[in-house]
Amino acid sequence: MMTRKRKRLIFVLSGLALLGLATALTLSALKDNLVFFYSPSDLYTKGVEAGRLLRLGGLVENGSVKRDGRMVHFNVTDGRKSVPVTYGGDLPDLFREGQGVVVEGRLQANGDFAASTVLAKHDEKYMPPEVVDALKRAGRWQEGSATPMPGAAMPGGASGEPAK
Repeated sequence: MMTRKRKRLIFVLSGLALLGLATALTLSALKDNLVFFYSPSDLYTKGVEAGRLLRLGGLVENGSVKRDGRMVHFNVTDGRKSVPVTYGGDLPDLFREGQGVVVEGRLQANGDFAASTVLAKHDEKYMPPEVVDALKRAGRWQEGSATPMPGAAMPGGASGEPAK
């Protein structure tokens, strides 16, 4: 026969085990739905795994936009690193070289980024906070503007090495 103290202990331990299981299942489900934001430099330094859904933000590198039928190839840069992006849909009207952009998609094993969505800035003053932070870290941001600092033109030869 069990004492009341022993029954209470079993009840509490069972409750904690169920709570732990529920937490593990919730976190597992959320992991598949989380979309993290990275700058091009972050992709190189943080070792992002290929195939993971993520957002990449920066500026569309000058001279990098190439159209191949319905496919569009361009580079997203933060001034230090550049990531080649491929997109097969309709681009927003405000999409152009030198402007802020956030692309959502998957990093490929070769370091290219396959975008499923392209978001362009919507007016001359707005830029997503994550893109602003990435540009500030790269030293390419001038306070009070939505464009990189004057004289800080995006280098055409920015590194496009694949992320590891």
